[in-house]
Amino acid sequence: MPEITKSYEAREVEPKWYAAWQSAGAFAGKIEAGKEPYTIVIPPPNVTGVLTMGHVLNNTLQDILIRRARLEGRSALWVPGTDHAGIATQTVVERQLRKEKKTRHDLGREKFVEQVWDWRHEKGGKILEQLRGLGASCDWERTHFTMDPAYSQAVLGVFVDLYRKGHIYRGKRMVNWCPVSQTALSDEEVIMKPVKGHLWQVRYELVDRPGEFITVKTTRPETIPGDVAIAVHPDDPRYTALIGQKVRRPIGPPAEIPIIADAAVDKEFGSGALKITPAHDKVDFEIGQRHHLPPIDVLNADGTLNDLAGPELAGRERFDGRKKAAELLQAAGALVQEETYENNVGYSERADVPIEPRLTWQWWLRYPKVEEAKAVVRDGLIKFHPERWAKVYLHWLDNLQDWCISRQLWWGHRIPVWYAKGLNKETLTEADLGDPTKVHVSLEGPADPENWVQEEDVLDTWASSWLWPFATLGWPDEAAMKASGYDHFYPTTTLVTGPDIIFFWVARMIMAGLEFTRPGEPVERRIPFKHVYFTGIIRDAQGRKMSKSLGNSPDPLDLIAKYGADGLRFGIVSIAPQGQDIRFQEERIEGGKNFCNKLWNACRFRQMSGPMGDNSSPDAIIARLKPAQFDADDHAILDRLLNTTREVDRCFAQFEFSAAVQALYGFFWNDFCDWYVEVSKAKLQPPSSSDSGAPRDSAAVENCLAIQDLVLRQTLLLLHPFIPFITEELWQLLGYATEARFIEDCRIPNASQVLADQLTIDQAAAAGVGALKTFVSLARTLKAERGLASRRDTKFLLKADDAQWETVAANHAKITRLTGAGEIVRQDNVDGAPAVVTPLGTLALDLAANLDVGAEKTRLTKELEALAKHIAGTEARLANKAFTDKAPPAVIEGARKQLADQLAKRDELTRLLQALG
Repeated sequence: MPEITKSYEAREVEPKWYAAWQSAGAFAGKIEAGKEPYTIVIPPPNVTGVLTMGHVLNNTLQDILIRRARLEGRSALWVPGTDHAGIATQTVVERQLRKEKKTRHDLGREKFVEQVWDWRHEKGGKILEQLRGLGASCDWERTHFTMDPAYSQAVLGVFVDLYRKGHIYRGKRMVNWCPVSQTALSDEEVIMKPVKGHLWQVRYELVDRPGEFITVKTTRPETIPGDVAIAVHPDDPRYTALIGQKVRRPIGPPAEIPIIADAAVDKEFGSGALKITPAHDKVDFEIGQRHHLPPIDVLNADGTLNDLAGPELAGRERFDGRKKAAELLQAAGALVQEETYENNVGYSERADVPIEPRLTWQWWLRYPKVEEAKAVVRDGLIKFHPERWAKVYLHWLDNLQDWCISRQLWWGHRIPVWYAKGLNKETLTEADLGDPTKVHVSLEGPADPENWVQEEDVLDTWASSWLWPFATLGWPDEAAMKASGYDHFYPTTTLVTGPDIIFFWVARMIMAGLEFTRPGEPVERRIPFKHVYFTGIIRDAQGRKMSKSLGNSPDPLDLIAKYGADGLRFGIVSIAPQGQDIRFQEERIEGGKNFCNKLWNACRFRQMSGPMGDNSSPDAIIARLKPAQFDADDHAILDRLLNTTREVDRCFAQFEFSAAVQALYGFFWNDFCDWYVEVSKAKLQPPSSSDSGAPRDSAAVENCLAIQDLVLRQTLLLLHPFIPFITEELWQLLGYATEARFIEDCRIPNASQVLADQLTIDQAAAAGVGALKTFVSLARTLKAERGLASRRDTKFLLKADDAQWETVAANHAKITRLTGAGEIVRQDNVDGAPAVVTPLGTLALDLAANLDVGAEKTRLTKELEALAKHIAGTEARLANKAFTDKAPPAVIEGARKQLADQLAKRDELTRLLQALG
């Protein structure tokens, strides 16, 4: 059996095992008789994407779940793939063209799309390669892309189906518009940014009352030519008499516009009057609809002002037009005031320019299966983790708005609608859309394509990814579904995603699954997944969301190079409690690497301690145990092993991954390494005539090594989903792989019950060790507080009853070795000495024996002087009437508690100083 080397080299081990797993087909999802399926579909990253910390967390959790499922003996499948990411990918390729002084229009649609495909084939698989480096155990033979031919047919087929069912229509409505990309955007593609600008106070003259005005405030004076009304709240007494009158627009083509009443107006904002510009504001559009006010669009698609804005503004870029509009208002005597103002403005995520609310003709979808989608979550058929997200989901479904599914792009699924040649689609009526001689909708296209023109728009990217859970399993092609194991693997088991796309993706997938899969079958067969785990958002130490623009996000590839993939995985999960945002700390990633090193060194110590016995199976190891020879430490470590296994089982059932990592860390580092391995050394070392401990013989050694082998085997199995590379390497080196090729070929269903059935544990003995461990831990802390951590000759005083002293005396050699004590003396009075209460009595340091009295008195005196200044500051704060009158009660109470703690500390230090004489 190869020796375990002195140090662990992740750079050598990780690529070696990943290649071995792939070569052996270890990740392949297979239908196996009698095995329960466990399916995950990866949230498809953008084909333009590179690995981010968000990807690291999300995909590590998916990998943990799928590897655990394999260990539990399930038929596990993790489906990978990428999203074509319409606007993101088109933006990347257009950016390349600009470097060549070209636009997509220079190439034409067909050539441009060919160039995007070339880019995708060359660079589009980068993120999937990076996920391999993280250890993602996807079934790579099943990799999908949302623009694959079969997948595209499914997407377009759904459009045709929903159109024929009356769910899809064409309408002119308000959308997020990017003037650079010149396409509609989803809310998810809009980033809100605080912007410092101006707020202009503008007056509109009453038509029937010359010289009288109504005043409004606006951040967008360039849109005043598009005003169609002034709105006030119906209950605002300032304007009741003005409702129904008219005012003159101060700039732009002359017009008289009405003053209307609408409850949507905020009486408290500005003057309480609101200019209504339906073509350029969502709220204004809704008010305009209610009052039948025609919109006036004064902007072109590229963000320049058009002729409807008037000759002074027409042709100007919108921000230049804003400046010019302010000048025109000033010249007209309509500008009352200009002030600086900061508000949040929506920016196009890709173009990084402010978006425009814009009225455009788009294709819209009325959602199917809405009530059923509510019911499956409300009734628990789909469970959200954390559960609180179910309320957010249901609230959104209760307030649904139709989905804009069209985008003005070339890269994507081109909408399967054709218009008769010569037809102006901008003037089509609802009747025209239903006339097959004017509009053709089908998957195949018209039989006489020369007489038709296809719709230019493509579908929103989300209108393809909402089919992901079942289209990746061959749907709707029966042969493909059979080949992929659709009936076995669908519904999928768990989705891991972020709460920021609960509406854009999660809710839509649920509705799609209910609408399109297995018609007529029970709802539990049609849902796309059974569990949804929502990760938190990764933030920096200041609480800011990580982003490229802030430069606050580390490169995961650098972290993998520095700490290993296992170190990164263990570290990131350890700081990601369920449902909470994550404050990233690189030292925790370093802690992941340190844990891996601890695991490596412990296994190396085991290999060096004696020959490896029969480790081919748990039964073989348990057969080597001699329960009659177990001491209290043996019972304690097996009890902790059993309880840790149970806790990890519970954590997986509750999706508490961080808690599982912490349980494993605490067990292995504290219980096994820091205690059991240390106390085992007395058994494993050769007998010495100077040793007064218990006699050591070969049977005791064999029993101790067998216990270590059992603990290490079970620990490696429990840790494998979290840190797969190092656990695989150690599994092989310790001889556990004789029954299977890889660690994941081993099975751990009901592991805690199996262990409980096969091990007889003395609970009283285990509890006694627990008291000793607490005693040792507190003794070490007491030493460290007095700067004695490295001293091995510390003298302790112990005030204990007879039973407590008997326990200490029986374990004296062990305790002194583990605490670094020279001696422990029983003493009835330990007053004045630094002390701590333990389960085995009050433990104190003998100051005279352990300390340089002069140096300690100097230290205590300085600490008292510093504390006196803090006490004076706190007392002054509480005596300050300005503070006590204005501060919240909780803050005042906190200050009082702080003072009480400071006074208690002063008394303690004073007693210690007096005890030194």
